[in-house]
Amino acid sequence: MTNFEKWDYEFRQQNMFSFNHDANALLWLKVRAVCRGRLIRDFCRSMGIKLVSTTLRTQNEELFNILENEAVYLPLLDDFLCNKSNEWYEQMGIDEVQLKEDLYKVKTYLWGGDKNNSLDKHLVSRYVKVISDYSKLQLAQAEIANNAWNYVQTSWYNNWTSYLIESLFKHHSRVISAVGEIKSVDFFIDDIPVDLKVTFFPNQYLNEKMKLKLGMGELAWLKREAKKVPVTVDGNQTVSQQLYTITERLKEMNRYDILDELISYRKEVIDEAKTNPLELMEWLYSNQGEMRFGAENRLFVILADSNDMADSWKMKRAFNIIEPIVKQYLDAFSASTMKQVCFTFNQKQYKSLSDTIFVIK
Repeated sequence: MTNFEKWDYEFRQQNMFSFNHDANALLWLKVRAVCRGRLIRDFCRSMGIKLVSTTLRTQNEELFNILENEAVYLPLLDDFLCNKSNEWYEQMGIDEVQLKEDLYKVKTYLWGGDKNNSLDKHLVSRYVKVISDYSKLQLAQAEIANNAWNYVQTSWYNNWTSYLIESLFKHHSRVISAVGEIKSVDFFIDDIPVDLKVTFFPNQYLNEKMKLKLGMGELAWLKREAKKVPVTVDGNQTVSQQLYTITERLKEMNRYDILDELISYRKEVIDEAKTNPLELMEWLYSNQGEMRFGAENRLFVILADSNDMADSWKMKRAFNIIEPIVKQYLDAFSASTMKQVCFTFNQKQYKSLSDTIFVIK
């Protein structure tokens, strides 16, 4: 088995931990990062390298074999990856200043789908397979259009805020971009391959920890305390609607003491996770979705508004808060910054390097 075949096998087996602290494995990832049609042509042309292979797969292997035996090319490969003009977004000519302004035009964060954010399944189950009368279906046009718009707007917001946050990392001098957008690696920090995950502080994890502190679920605790005021709520409503209704009624009655106590418990959970993030990192790996499973090194940027968790989505565009935190993190980065995480997924053991950056309001 050649070195190319070895690392190709490890990559497909999701054994990403084996790529850490191995120069040959790192080369394999970096070569893969330029193995896209335009990128590999540009790189080979700039290096004076002529490939015999014609398919992208065989060109990838041929280029790896050349660079593996010609050390002179290695710093030149890094220079190519660091060249911002090779990034896809440079080719698109994105106006980042205008984009940041446009993000504030988004006033709601609603998914036009079911609880799993699947718009197509939602439309099929709610309209296609339920309504047999075409005239009734026509009456639902505005509602359907609104669902579709909510889905598109929220997806747009997530896509471009994630892009801008990722760009904050890629513009730092210690970061080398994986310009070809390879699976499992967004960039390298001091030659450590990293997949960036921008996420909100997970509700399920928060609820599990809140139950331990409150002795019951957050909604049950809030209902109990509100009942003393007294404030009651329709139990047939969704959990989020009940929380919203009780919160608004308590505010109307100026009972901020109850809400402040609840917020203090949330802050405790978040502060404990910040102080000892290993448990949260293991939880995030173990509870990821089946379709998007990955065991790569992950750097989690965790966003939260502890005063109102439902407003945490707004933190994704708070670049005046995020940017200095990211810079401080990268300036202080060292070989020991990312910690080893062991986790189980579908009864299989995995090992990765991971770390967290908390952005909390």
